[in-house]
Amino acid sequence: MKKLIVFLLLLAVLQFPLTLLNPFGPTIFPVAPILNKNVTGNVDLTVEFWKNLDDVIAKVATKYAKFVVLPITTAANLYTKGIDIKLVGVHEWKVFYLVSNTDFKGLKSLKGKTVYSAHGRGQTVDVLLRYLLTKEGLIPDKDVKFAYAPPQEIVALFNSGKISFAALPEPFVTMCLSKGKIVLDFQEKWNKISNSKLGIPIAGLFVIGDISKYKNTILEVEKIFKESVSYANTHVDESLEITSKYLPIPKPILKKSLERTQFKYVSDCKDEVSKFLETMHNLYKEGIPKIPDEGFYLK
Repeated sequence: MKKLIVFLLLLAVLQFPLTLLNPFGPTIFPVAPILNKNVTGNVDLTVEFWKNLDDVIAKVATKYAKFVVLPITTAANLYTKGIDIKLVGVHEWKVFYLVSNTDFKGLKSLKGKTVYSAHGRGQTVDVLLRYLLTKEGLIPDKDVKFAYAPPQEIVALFNSGKISFAALPEPFVTMCLSKGKIVLDFQEKWNKISNSKLGIPIAGLFVIGDISKYKNTILEVEKIFKESVSYANTHVDESLEITSKYLPIPKPILKKSLERTQFKYVSDCKDEVSKFLETMHNLYKEGIPKIPDEGFYLK
């Protein structure tokens, strides 16, 4: 009888299509093996891309999909606003840098300047930069102005000399280096502040809504996701070939950008994430108004 029940549950999982919402950008690389069917499992997992926070927030709020890859800060703020979302694991730890094509003598030299960052207010590098500025005694939006645009647009503005500072993720950082240089490694800054060895818990896999009750299904999706990240890291050229079909960036730039990027799936990461969110909240409450409770973390 028990075997029959297990079989029926497995059959239900096999027949149940699941959608994973994934950012359109550098995080295509770790899911490239799923897109190309190099990694498969006992669920029919389909990847759809989201391009801006407003779009994905609307889809998460309406439970359009069952799984989503989101910035940790964005997901935490959604959870504290009552959205049913839980963290399964973190897979992105290193990707953000500040680039400049003019003199930079530390964060205090940004006073009176404008920094551009991708997507919009509230994403990880935005919150982190605002936090770092407050530590230097600067007031975000007053002493230092912020502007937001799609990353490709920021790269074009930077390389044309129309803007001087940009806080960007890879591979867009690499695309700026012919006209500027990296002046700040956000991961290095965070590691010194937090004593972390992993880096910044930037983005991870989340489950949306009641599907969090179906542990076997989540475990199967997590297994596929984890294997995809591992496959991409060990089959770099193959995974870059797949990534380049979706992301209109030359493969040499994508490959070079991986030198400053770290994708590593970690499921037991509650301490790292909670420490990051608590630090952001304590020193920059506008970015993280409330700290998620235990329900934010999938047990």
